[in-house]
Amino acid sequence: MIENIVASSASTMTRLSPAKLNLFLHITGKRADGYHDLQTVFRLLDWGDYLHFSLIDGAVIPTADGEADADTLCHQLLVLEGAETITTNIEDNLIFKAARALLAFAIQSNTLPEQLAPITIRLDKHLPMGAGLGGGSSNAATTMLVLNELWQLNVTRDALIKIGAKVGADVPIFIFGQDAIAMGIGEKLTAINLPDQQYLVLTPEAHVNTAKLFAHPRLQRDIASLSIETIKNQSNDYVQNLNTPYHNVFTPVVASLAPAVAEALDYLKGLESQALGIARMTGSGSAVFLPLDASIANDKNLLAKWVEEAPCPAYLVDNL
Repeated sequence: MIENIVASSASTMTRLSPAKLNLFLHITGKRADGYHDLQTVFRLLDWGDYLHFSLIDGAVIPTADGEADADTLCHQLLVLEGAETITTNIEDNLIFKAARALLAFAIQSNTLPEQLAPITIRLDKHLPMGAGLGGGSSNAATTMLVLNELWQLNVTRDALIKIGAKVGADVPIFIFGQDAIAMGIGEKLTAINLPDQQYLVLTPEAHVNTAKLFAHPRLQRDIASLSIETIKNQSNDYVQNLNTPYHNVFTPVVASLAPAVAEALDYLKGLESQALGIARMTGSGSAVFLPLDASIANDKNLLAKWVEEAPCPAYLVDNL
């Protein structure tokens, strides 16, 4: 069952590719493979990009001997529109990489159908790049979920999560499709029920290279690991507030390297007493957000004023 379908017809489907927030983000150590182990709680939003999937007349028949090349097949099956400003080469785009990884799995598991429908994917981009909102990863996950159904590959969600983790560390949460506690590199997911929430999200025009952040001497990489049960039981310490030990390890580093992020965060901190929430950064930045208490959610004039006076683009969004 495909979720988050915005509209569909006999030949076209439009689907929300949602953003995410990290309510906190800890690094608990470095792995032998060079990746870092983390702990976080992902919150999915009702705001994001849109992907339009349109079937193209005709069919592509993989080679009769079953020896199909995923890259070649992907080029035959997909037309990608709207992503030209993101990647000049289609093969570098996460949407294409996700489709290729899905086809490679079907080939390797000998489950590729006898024929496949070619598809045009048009990206309607709303989320800024490099903002820590997961836009590219969400696009990749949405692509895998929809193509899995349209091509009737019948790949399980668990298998899709494993495939997605190889495409990008944030891809699994969007395949999982619900708020979750994440561990490992983000692929070990445990569902968590959180109260409905509205957020004020700011997207300053700043981008700090992720590799540079992970190499920064001020980045804290040894946060004590918490159990899943502890994280579930202490949700009041990070949902609306942000009490010790919960924090985002990237915030002080990014704020020191990107003045626009520091300015946006300072603006939200000035609203905390009215919002009854604690401002913070999502992911490795640059977007920052402020949880809003239900008591002000209906004060449209106040919220409109906060959006208008923000030092950068600002959005009022809800959880998915």
